Amino acid sequence: MLIGNSTAMRAVEVAIQRISNTSATVLLRGESGTGKELVAHRIHSLSERAEQPFVVVHCAAIPETLIETTLFGQERGAFTGANQARKGRLEQAAGGTLFLDEVGDIPLSTQVKLLRVLQDKTFERVGGEETFSVNVRVIAATHRHLEAMVHTGEFREDLYYRLNVVPLTLPPLRARRDDVPLLIAHFLDKFNRANSR
Repeated sequence: MLIGNSTAMRAVEVAIQRISNTSATVLLRGESGTGKELVAHRIHSLSERAEQPFVVVHCAAIPETLIETTLFGQERGAFTGANQARKGRLEQAAGGTLFLDEVGDIPLSTQVKLLRVLQDKTFERVGGEETFSVNVRVIAATHRHLEAMVHTGEFREDLYYRLNVVPLTLPPLRARRDDVPLLIAHFLDKFNRANSR
């Protein structure tokens, strides 16, 4: 649930309504705490994919050695300890939406595989040769300056353009101070309900 009635938040809601009617890839930008995951979920819930999975991947929280298997899954025997095949988040999101939070933290070696998903809608599991097709909408989010990362070689330019089809910047709370009383009331009510007050 998005909370706010400021001009900035009304503009975000208008954009969400417009974006949810498309199947385009979305890049959400904003500082930590601006509600990027809430906005992604709202876009999903208003879209034609609303009855399908909404799968979240917190890219910054996953070690670089595990991000590829987390996204694409693995085949049995792909590496020591891989005793069974496992679906990745991409397959789990089939038909729905895959939300990549902090997409700027995905290593270059995995970025090329994500690019293939966006271009061709296909991928292989780690350790596998079978090509899987996937129908999934990708919504990515970042607080980082991806354009600067492209210039320094930390982020693929082609992937950046594939993700940045529909950009949406979320305003920080300091830019929407009119929403502070609404947020206080919301969290106070939530606290009271949780503590039976």
